[in-house]
Amino acid sequence: MADAATSDSLWQEIRGEAQRAAAADPVFGAVLAAAIFAHDDFAAALSDLVGRRLGDSAAARTRVTAFSNEAFDGEPELVEAAGRDLRAITIRDPAVPGLLPPLLHFKGYVALQAWRVSNWLWRRGHTDAALLFQNEASNVLQVSIHPAASIGSSVYLDHATGIVIGANVVIGDEATILQNVSIGRRGELPTRSPRIGRGVFIGSGATILGDVRIGDFAKIGAGTVVTTDVPGGCTAVGNPARLTNCPEPASAA
Repeated sequence: MADAATSDSLWQEIRGEAQRAAAADPVFGAVLAAAIFAHDDFAAALSDLVGRRLGDSAAARTRVTAFSNEAFDGEPELVEAAGRDLRAITIRDPAVPGLLPPLLHFKGYVALQAWRVSNWLWRRGHTDAALLFQNEASNVLQVSIHPAASIGSSVYLDHATGIVIGANVVIGDEATILQNVSIGRRGELPTRSPRIGRGVFIGSGATILGDVRIGDFAKIGAGTVVTTDVPGGCTAVGNPARLTNCPEPASAA
């Protein structure tokens, strides 16, 4: 019940922002009528948003929206995670004035919610449908996240062009990932994929490959290539990565 109340509170905030935006700009209000006011709750608006962004035809939009509705109805935790993702953007990006702009305009947000649906399909054995979601998100949004990845909540894909996250990658809560980041296995041998902790920041153009662990609240600098572990709280920079600004215990080790 608490989660449902949280989702409802979020939806009321979004509707309030939409009402103020429509009053200020009646032309934009027509967009809001279809995207926000036509829906009864956050889950329905989110399903429609994913369908509109990924579907390249009326039939494809209907199919993607139906899959999304099924996922959000079948696992309400996905809707709660989507709400935390949205709030995370407003907390971490001072240029974002509210909930409505990232919901409607940030493709990284849409790509992450499309992944949540694809992962739901993958876990239920609907692999072809899951891979279809991945393919469409890659084609339309330039974000490719394998359905077999594992991603927490309050995650922010900032700018979100050229992001590639491979199968079995694990990403913790509160991670921030910028554009042109690649995370996956190293080489063609069946090795483990990277495990990325809570609150990790990954700068633009970074590459994280292989059986590595990135500790909680570590930072990966822009253009850094990581193929070995990064302890929690450390900053990794360069190619190959070198550690800096580590907490005392990690530096001593």
